[in-house]
Amino acid sequence: MSVHVQPIVRPDACPALVLNADYRPLSYYPLSVWCWQDTIKAVFLDRVNIVSHYDKTVRSPTFEMRLPSVVSLKTYVKPTRIPAFTRFNVFLRDRFTCQYCGAREELTFDHVIPRSKGGQTTWENVVAACSPCNLRKGDRLPRDAEMIPRQAPFAPSLADLHQNGRHFPPNYLHHSWMDYLYWDTELEP
Repeated sequence: MSVHVQPIVRPDACPALVLNADYRPLSYYPLSVWCWQDTIKAVFLDRVNIVSHYDKTVRSPTFEMRLPSVVSLKTYVKPTRIPAFTRFNVFLRDRFTCQYCGAREELTFDHVIPRSKGGQTTWENVVAACSPCNLRKGDRLPRDAEMIPRQAPFAPSLADLHQNGRHFPPNYLHHSWMDYLYWDTELEP
């Protein structure tokens, strides 16, 4: 007698793409995903519709369910119009590139006008910088350090972040998600 054994489902193995009630992702960057446990909880609380499934299942002694790969909220959540000022969003605005030398490793952020000289921690005064450039610039003004950012810092729109984010897709994209991502890109003839 042969027994079929399901592969062990790791908690991070089957994230679900979370769509708003209009079938657009809640956020693109970072991509709105839930772990499989949170997704199943939302299903049982009747907060989401299951749009697509994985081939994997979870079981209890009295229940079996295919894991959802895409879910949509039953209630529309109004998206924010202004991006949050976060380290990730600063890096995304600056395309994960040091604004002084172009490096992509050891990123931190730099106050263009140092706080010691009255600089604020705002979109318009913070840029992505690698650690060596940040240390080299120190608390000097850009002209004194002869280090002018490649791009002047600015408050990005959501569209700016979405556009930049397309250059940095998430490490994991399940094929069932593709119909819901980059929905505004041009279709091939």
